[in-house]
Amino acid sequence: MSPVAAVLALGSNLGDRAAVLASAVAALDATDGIDVTAVSATVETDPVGGPEQPDFLNAVVLVDTTLTPHALLDACQRVEAEHGLDRSTKVHWGPRVLDVDVVTYGSLVAADERLVVPHPRAHERAFVLAPWAQVDPDAVLPGPGGGRVADLLAVAPDAAGVR
Repeated sequence: MSPVAAVLALGSNLGDRAAVLASAVAALDATDGIDVTAVSATVETDPVGGPEQPDFLNAVVLVDTTLTPHALLDACQRVEAEHGLDRSTKVHWGPRVLDVDVVTYGSLVAADERLVVPHPRAHERAFVLAPWAQVDPDAVLPGPGGGRVADLLAVAPDAAGVR
């Protein structure tokens, strides 16, 4: 299989957030079938939705992958688990040591019970759009609600919460 460009969004708001993100990037890059090609600077962000919780550090990672979309999701979830995320006790939109989301997988637009690509809320989440625009200023989010990432960032409802 030829490599497919994918975008992953990472977030952490528990523990040593910067160390967790750096470790997660290294773990992704060490995964067979994933080649990290770029990593954004981190941004600190207010939590969006969910219960009261600490601020997040977020980053975007560009990868080339030979994995299928579901195998890429599985790899991301393994990295989350290796960093202490227990999906059985995870509070929806709650605090977490690490969250790794598949934002895009090439230009694929698809949805099933396990995976939706592009990520269904990426177009309105400045904590994804800001680091993505930083690492790839010409990026375009495919699919419904998509468009130039920089344009989407300019109207993102949570943009004021990104530092």
